Amino acid sequence: MNHAQKGFTLIELMIVVAIIGILAAIAIPQYQDYIARTQVNRAYGEVSSLKTAVEEHLSRGKFTDSANTPMAAATLGRTASNITENAAGADTFVPTFAAANGGTGTLVVILGGDASAPVATTTITLTRAANGTWTCDLTTPPGAFKNSYVPSGCTLAGAQV
Repeated sequence: MNHAQKGFTLIELMIVVAIIGILAAIAIPQYQDYIARTQVNRAYGEVSSLKTAVEEHLSRGKFTDSANTPMAAATLGRTASNITENAAGADTFVPTFAAANGGTGTLVVILGGDASAPVATTTITLTRAANGTWTCDLTTPPGAFKNSYVPSGCTLAGAQV
């Protein structure tokens, strides 16, 4: 009598489980790094896009008020709901440009608590000098922040962007 095999043997199932375990051990840390890097790049991209709005306002002379009032976030086309939310986990965006500064100022974004643990509370600061050059500084939380999380065009030490 020939009996045809039906199903899998225990050893075959154990081999499949071991292979899946090995793949998961490699893939999960890589995925977590990818998520952290993406979150920093997203915040950097959002704050960098506002450099154009700042330059436009400077070219129009919109920072010439005598009250030396800092540039409002709404001036850059952003509303309070998508800049600073007091809810836990939201990113915080802070522009500081004043009329008396001669066009100097900063655009700052702080990653909220919803970001991955290695990058939560990372502060990205874009600073504009009077001559129109922009520099980028990252202030990172203590812990597992990796150099691979730093967006291109920005360094931990501060570089021109």
